[in-house]
This record gives sequence, C-alpha cells and structure tokens, in this order.
Amino acid sequence: MPTKVHLRILLFATAREAVGRDEIDVPFETGVALRDVIGSFFADHPRLGSPRQYRFALDGDLLEKGPASVRLVRSGELAILPPYSGG
Repeated sequence: MPTKVHLRILLFATAREAVGRDEIDVPFETGVALRDVIGSFFADHPRLGSPRQYRFALDGDLLEKGPASVRLVRSGELAILPPYSGG
C-alpha cells in the first residue's frame, strides 16, 4: 500500500506573488515522479505560467537536469525559483 508523505513547496519572488503564499504543503504517494507533482501544482496555480520558466531545487540541491527523472520517496522541500539574472 502506498505511503503518503509531504512536499513543502517554497515560492520566491514572482512565484510567491502568483500563488499568494510563500510556502504550501502538498501530500503525495511515495514513488511519484516529481514532474507529476510539479505539473499538478502548476495546473492548480495557473498564474504561475509554465514550469519551463522556472528552476527547481529539491532539498537544497538545484536540479540541473530538471524534475523529469526524480521520483519522490520521502518528505522533502522543493524550491520553485523564478527566472533571475545576476552579476
């Protein structure tokens, strides 16, 4: 039987403005693909636009290749990082 765990989603800058909160707790079943959790989250919050506009960090590690190959097996923290530039 699948186990329910939670992903704390942290939102910054324009993502926070689009959702109206700085963090949201999302339950999911172990083994789910991170891209599916993100897709569902973005569908629930259409003001965010497309996930392709953002970068993601899972438990503090930037996902350089994106969320497609990641499966969630325990509770954790996902940061949604809007586009930024710096110098």
